[in-house]
Order: sequence, then structure tokens, then C-alpha cells
Amino acid sequence: MKTDTAIPLHSTKLLDRVKEAIWYKHYSASTEQVYVYWCRSYIRFHQLRHPKDMGAVEAAAFFELSRQ
Repeated sequence: MKTDTAIPLHSTKLLDRVKEAIWYKHYSASTEQVYVYWCRSYIRFHQLRHPKDMGAVEAAAFFELSRQ
């Protein structure tokens, strides 16, 4: 029997969905702040493009810059 592991998110805004998912998983407030910080940084790095429109190439570029 397969169980549904999807998180029931209600918001339409990306960062609100991130916050909802973190709340749903009972993560700490500081974890939420860090996740949102990195999501914002990733989006801003790519000139405000939505992550759904990006892929592995953009992620690799962001991570490469973040390592320096």
C-alpha cells in the first residue's frame, strides 16, 4: 500500500509555500529563516526568475558562486 507523502500547501506564493512546508514538518523558526534566505538569494542571483523555470544548470551556477 502506497501512502501519499505530499504536503497540503494552500498558498500560491513560492516563499509562503516554503514556510508552510517547514511549518508542516515542525522545523524550527531559525530553519525557516535560513531556508527562506537561501531561496531569496537563489531567486535574486538569477534576476528574479521563478525556480520552476530553472534547472540543474542554474543551480550549479548558484552553488559554484556560493562556494567561493
